[in-house]
Amino acid sequence: MADDLPRSSPSPVLPDRGETRTRRPQLLLRRFLRARQGGTAIEFALLVLPFLTVIFASIETFVAFTGEQLLANATETMARRIRTGEVMTKAQFRQQFCNEISVMMPCSAAELSTPSKLYLDVRSFTSFADIPVAVPRKTSASSSDLDTSGFAYAPGGAGTINVVRAYYRWTVITDLVRPYVTNLRPAGSSMPSDFLMVSTTTFRNEQF
Repeated sequence: MADDLPRSSPSPVLPDRGETRTRRPQLLLRRFLRARQGGTAIEFALLVLPFLTVIFASIETFVAFTGEQLLANATETMARRIRTGEVMTKAQFRQQFCNEISVMMPCSAAELSTPSKLYLDVRSFTSFADIPVAVPRKTSASSSDLDTSGFAYAPGGAGTINVVRAYYRWTVITDLVRPYVTNLRPAGSSMPSDFLMVSTTTFRNEQF
């Protein structure tokens, strides 16, 4: 009858605690590598910064290009008024120029009296060859800024040769692209922040 007696099952062999502690990090690492539930979130976290940088840089480039076209149109409009003999004082010319660009680049009351972003240069010359073609700059080892010391408002009379030059400091907002698109570094500034927009037109006044 010995065969009818219940047999006890063998006791399970428990892993050593030290072995369990060693294998646990390996098991967690394998589970992490096999897991796919958070893959999209990880990919998004890796790609969102460069993606947004490209988007913001594209938008800012488009807006800046539109601003340059607006500045060029304003320069042509104001040059036409001088060419046709419309008499204006320096303050009136600056005010009307600001009105032309106010859609995107409004001039404050302080800007009208003391230029900090918009600079205008209107002068007459004896010949077209005498008109300067380079952007006036004052440079040093650590800075490069616009030189406005020679700017004036002195349009000529009937039949004279004139030039209207407009410069605008466009502030670049996107930090990551700012060092690559800015072309002004004022003295004492830690990093460049402005892109210089330039618009120039030359003409001979009508016989008004």
